[in-house]
Amino acid sequence: MSLSNADKKSLRAIGHSLNPVVIIAQNGLSENIRQELERALKEHELIKVKLAIPDREAKKALTEEICKDFAAECVQSIGHVILLYRAAKKPDPKLSNITRNKK
Repeated sequence: MSLSNADKKSLRAIGHSLNPVVIIAQNGLSENIRQELERALKEHELIKVKLAIPDREAKKALTEEICKDFAAECVQSIGHVILLYRAAKKPDPKLSNITRNKK
């Protein structure tokens, strides 16, 4: 899945007002974190994740691992926050951040 620059721009606009739904600290991707990421991506499609990890290279590696493991795409990475997108097979209009926030 590869997003065009226009798609990324519209997703960043939607993601700007979102709050992080998952915070990943030093323990990394525990089973509970994996379940929460899967649930959030399935229901909301576009989510913010806060990476409370001080090392820049570790954050980059963790972001790549998350994208690979969850078939998601990193739309934006600023500081300690990443914006992830994964299209839902059947998006719920009440839960999906994409359909709820389209302009």
